[in-house]
Amino acid sequence: MTIDQAKLGEFIGKFAGDLGAVLHAATVLVGDKLGLYRAMADSRPVTAAELADSTGCDERYLREWLSAQAASGYAEYDPDADAFRLTEEQAFALTTEDNPFFIPGGCQVAASTIKDADLLADAIRDGRGVDWSDHHHDLFDGTDRFFKPNYIGHLLSEWLPALDGVVAKLEAGATVADVGCGYGSSSILIARQYPRSRVVGSDYHAPSIEEARKAAAEAGVADRCTFEVAAAADYPGRGYDLVTFFDCLHDLGDPVGAAAHVRETLADDGTWMIVEPNAGDRLEDNLNPVGRIFYSASTLICVPVSKSQEVGLALGAQAGEARIRHVVEQAGFTRFRRATETPFNIVYEARP
Repeated sequence: MTIDQAKLGEFIGKFAGDLGAVLHAATVLVGDKLGLYRAMADSRPVTAAELADSTGCDERYLREWLSAQAASGYAEYDPDADAFRLTEEQAFALTTEDNPFFIPGGCQVAASTIKDADLLADAIRDGRGVDWSDHHHDLFDGTDRFFKPNYIGHLLSEWLPALDGVVAKLEAGATVADVGCGYGSSSILIARQYPRSRVVGSDYHAPSIEEARKAAAEAGVADRCTFEVAAAADYPGRGYDLVTFFDCLHDLGDPVGAAAHVRETLADDGTWMIVEPNAGDRLEDNLNPVGRIFYSASTLICVPVSKSQEVGLALGAQAGEARIRHVVEQAGFTRFRRATETPFNIVYEARP
């Protein structure tokens, strides 16, 4: 074996950066859990002792935690004052959950996969699936906290308006089925924006539906936003004006069967909105930072969940437009288009 020392050094440098990022993610979760970022949200300089006083935490630990934030670029350090501060931008991304750029939820998803590493390694060795409910509970909370900011940033202002005639129907009073709704954040956003419409969220994970019902009650929309435990291929109701699948079609064992059920439950002039991770059709198109996130998540979450279900097609989080179109057309839809996209998602519109 002949080792190119320059290439080896470059790779080890990349590993050092990745290792630092993985370890730092846990400090982000600690800061989120203990309210440390929120205590610094005013962007004023604070010493370790002052942060300890305001949060009731141990000063020595906080000195080390603050140093880790500064070394990672998650805080600024003033050596003259021996004080740390969050910039306005850092504070916004680290403390405000109801914004499009909230960070800790993504770290929570990543942390859940590390906790499940042994479970996933066994599944990969044997070729079996891992049901959603078998994952660490941090995945359920983290998924909602990761995706909700993205929906807040784009769903009402960009994605729904990109669909032909859908906003007008919602304003007048439409029926919506939000399939694979998880904790119901997308369902509740639609219900709050369009009070004349009725939203029925469904998910086969009963604990998530319990959380969704609580969230709807807290948001004051439980009278027009209800939730049912149901799989994607048998959710209840007929004649829906809009059916939505947010970041979940590729997780299904039988996406074609689910698509056929959508076709049966849509009104004749209804719309199916499919939100999927942004991906090109070729692997080489996705070898980038976004693809890195989604391929990793797909290996540890999406493919195992799909393989745990009937059929187990395992589209993967980077399925690409051609494979999504094939699924939709197999179910009998005659119109399919890319309605809009963001760096992280593509929104497809399907019609009978």
